[in-house]
Amino acid sequence: MPLLQGVFSVTILYKEYKCSRNAPLSCDRPLQTSQEVPGAKFCLECGFPATLARNAEIKGSRGTYQVIDFLGMRGLGRLYSGIHMTDGQPVVIKEYLLPSRCFNDEETRQRKETFKRVAGVSLADGRNQNFRLIHPSEAIASSLGEGCYLIMKGVEASQTLSEYLMSNGAMDATQGREVLNQALQTLQFLHTQKLRLPSNQVQQGMAHGNLSLDSILIQVEKNQQFYIYLCDLAVWESLFEPPTVQPSKPQPQQDLAALGLVAFYLGVGGTVDRTSGKPLNPKDIEQFPNSDTHLKQFVNRLIGLNAPFENALSARKELLQLPKAGQSSSLAASKEPEEKEKGWRKPWIFLGILALLLLGGGIWYFLKRASISQKPEYGQWSSLLPHFFDVADVPIGEFPYTGEKDSTWSFILGSRPESDRTLEEIFSKPKPDITLSYQPSSEPIETVRNCKTQPCKANFAMTSFKLDGELESKPIAYDGLLVFVAHSQKNSNLPSSLQGKITLEQLRKIYTGEIKNWQELGGPNLLIKPYAPTEPEAVRQFQQKILQDDPQLIASYKVVTQPYTEKTEKTIQGIVSEFDEGRSGIISFGILSKTWNQCNAYPLAIGEIQPLLGSNGQKINPGVNLCNKGYSLDVEAFKPDKTGHYPLSYSLFVVYPKNNSLPAVGSKFAEMLTTRQGQCLIKKAGLVPLQAIPENDITTNACKSLP
Repeated sequence: MPLLQGVFSVTILYKEYKCSRNAPLSCDRPLQTSQEVPGAKFCLECGFPATLARNAEIKGSRGTYQVIDFLGMRGLGRLYSGIHMTDGQPVVIKEYLLPSRCFNDEETRQRKETFKRVAGVSLADGRNQNFRLIHPSEAIASSLGEGCYLIMKGVEASQTLSEYLMSNGAMDATQGREVLNQALQTLQFLHTQKLRLPSNQVQQGMAHGNLSLDSILIQVEKNQQFYIYLCDLAVWESLFEPPTVQPSKPQPQQDLAALGLVAFYLGVGGTVDRTSGKPLNPKDIEQFPNSDTHLKQFVNRLIGLNAPFENALSARKELLQLPKAGQSSSLAASKEPEEKEKGWRKPWIFLGILALLLLGGGIWYFLKRASISQKPEYGQWSSLLPHFFDVADVPIGEFPYTGEKDSTWSFILGSRPESDRTLEEIFSKPKPDITLSYQPSSEPIETVRNCKTQPCKANFAMTSFKLDGELESKPIAYDGLLVFVAHSQKNSNLPSSLQGKITLEQLRKIYTGEIKNWQELGGPNLLIKPYAPTEPEAVRQFQQKILQDDPQLIASYKVVTQPYTEKTEKTIQGIVSEFDEGRSGIISFGILSKTWNQCNAYPLAIGEIQPLLGSNGQKINPGVNLCNKGYSLDVEAFKPDKTGHYPLSYSLFVVYPKNNSLPAVGSKFAEMLTTRQGQCLIKKAGLVPLQAIPENDITTNACKSLP
């Protein structure tokens, strides 16, 4: 079969060179020559071009690149690590060869010219979209030597699937399905989008034409989640095949068949039969693991052994709808003839009854879960994209963003919603091809407003203040202020004497000096000390929502709170001892993430609206023991369009320029934060998600296992 020939064709290339290993491209003698003989251009044994020496320089139109080290061979080229000498950025260099004994001068000239025109594809409309296809940043054809060079960045250094199999062995069915899912998604994009070549030629779709274990890269994350990338398209890779090879134009159907062959090899664990040493034959279906018959049948269709798929889209749709392994095993069993001895029937009857019991339990569990997930309040959650990875068109590159110092966002980035990494570590690399760096600022909005052309000091900002005009904003969570007093277990419990609540008007009078003793509000005869936090975000929200931005009230607020301004954490630590010793009754306020998940201070309801729920789903009251935990924030109370809206709530926004010529980093980050993965992480960090999340998805692996 032609596909099998493609896998092993490297061993018969360059027959004009008498290599002792019959494989000059992968032989180690050219490397030894360059190491032992400084300046050597050709292998001392056979005359094949030697590998590039360390510190060798390659000049291109976008700068000069320096070779650091030889990495190995992939496909029809050699790989080197290197740097861009202008900015020091790391690159991977792929060297292709047109050896003089194999190609005459005219063939070499034509192929070099074609290489510069076709080596690299991008979207015709200029969007910088990540569809997991490695595309070069520059193609260089040496005018004098025998080499052509591709310069690549980022994920290019990932291992191939062939290398992965050598290190890890065969993939299980779940991993195989995920490889197919990601690869088909990339092929769907490659086959259907309008693409632009380096020559500016535009064409509608393109087949890969060179899919194999060596042209698919895998990048494995810490949590064993992995990402698949396609590389080495035939449109340029085939230029370096011998002149005697006349490749036909690749077709999308051939890509599907090649991907099926890759899946077969991944399931078996290699390309060669370990016993006979011969290439594995995908027609021999017994070699394919039978733990997932549905996957086996799907792979057969990809390869073309059964009815082939029309295109990558239809193949991916069917893949995503495949039953899980073993789901239809009872149906298959019912077709077997009854040729067993009667003595076997009793055990089968027993197993059948057991299966029915398990099936009944499974149905009950499924219906219970379904009833939870189908409740009206969970409808929005069900419609969200699952993961960061599912957000399309995310720009590639490194982008800074900003937010206010000592803000909610600055605080929660240090939290660990998943035990091994901080939120900042997770959000800095939400997808493999994008890196986000958080750089807080005293004027975050102005910094973003000044983002007119790349590079920007900040491509977007995280803020609790929605803006109009030249900036766009998207909400990603709810935040708010909690007003709190000491939560003492003594008889003179301040929250109890206040009936667990306070009004906006009472707060206004306390923080402008009109009310100075708790006795005026029905509490004990105790001096009120109105504390204020140092966080600018919290203070501005308080001035806006309580003092209504009235300059006179704000001036009074500053006078009253001047002696009592300190960090929220310090206030919470000292609030109980101050009250228990009868010195004063402190009242303060702070952002949610710093105030709600503790038991020294009691969060007062504002009017009748208490934003915290107990474990029973009811509003908390002063009699509850907050140290027992088990309470949560009421999502519905934070929604601005709901009756019973908590008056001190507000939204947290991603704010970014409207300028369409800039990379859409801000809008795409907002999209990622509003996936299930993003909302789950936000909730665990102490913010309020935009929609209710089923408890099952928080306490079970459904939330914890998110990549």
